Amino acid sequence: MKHPSLDLIPASEITPQAVFEARRDWLRLMASGAAGVAMAGWAGREALAQSPGKLAKLPGARSTVPGAMTLDKLTTYQDASTYNNFYEFGTDKADPARNAGTLRSRPWTVTVEGEVGKPGTFDLDSLLKLSPMEERIYRLRCVEGWSMVIPWVGYSLAELIKKVEPTSKAKFVEFTSLADKTQMPGVRSGVLDWPYVEGLRIDEAMHPLTLLSFGMYGEVLPNQNGAPLRLVVPWKYGFKSAKSIVKIRFVEKQPVSSWTKAAQQEYGFYSNVNPQVDHPRWSQATERRIGEGGLFAKKRPTLMFNGYEAQVGQLYAGMDLKKNF
Repeated sequence: MKHPSLDLIPASEITPQAVFEARRDWLRLMASGAAGVAMAGWAGREALAQSPGKLAKLPGARSTVPGAMTLDKLTTYQDASTYNNFYEFGTDKADPARNAGTLRSRPWTVTVEGEVGKPGTFDLDSLLKLSPMEERIYRLRCVEGWSMVIPWVGYSLAELIKKVEPTSKAKFVEFTSLADKTQMPGVRSGVLDWPYVEGLRIDEAMHPLTLLSFGMYGEVLPNQNGAPLRLVVPWKYGFKSAKSIVKIRFVEKQPVSSWTKAAQQEYGFYSNVNPQVDHPRWSQATERRIGEGGLFAKKRPTLMFNGYEAQVGQLYAGMDLKKNF
């Protein structure tokens, strides 16, 4: 039966199917007498989210943003910090961890310019103090078909955006990463037209799930994961989450992202995770979760918007998501 009050519930408040099913599995474990095993597994998951003790601590309170705390099993810190896409340090997945020691993450500044009322340059310490830090456990889905679950530390990018006061002309936000040949050996290659540039529509950038991240696993970001600050946009493919950001520009026209510039037919501007839209060279219908048995692990179905459809689907209402890929 349809109840009138149900029509008043916003989509953002409806529990996503994946989260509901995870909670149902938890209750099934408890009811079956496996409470001890379940509690041990939960405790292990919680312990894994704590600082691995390698870098400076950067704790954050558990986020209350709807959808920000998935119950998926966490990827280990070892996997998350050694299997990366960061072409400024090489194209092999192991290259960033091997080569990123040359990156100097302090001192660091980020310039904000374009269609804003309060442009300026922010040093890292002022950005760290701009808003209270939160821990958010997000899925990260990469276009090649692999995924991770990482506890990030940061705050909504909207906090910075509100501070700089975008004008009515600001329709998009462009992000530029550091491109320094002396620190980043990959920049000496011609694999992309450097510096790395990414962009979001301003409503995407303002969405509370869009994270300006300064850390993961309770510590500051490792160099190979985008130190000292990066984006995490969990419903988009990983390359949209620009790393080592040095400039944020508010513009009226849609920016040309680096991968779109390199191969427009393969990498669209939106790059929303969509199992129904394949990459020209491989399917996006399934994914391989790093840490679940290697190359021979059973693949899992890819979730629409990476499992964040309840939170972000309304941003694309009425759009042809196959055309606007």
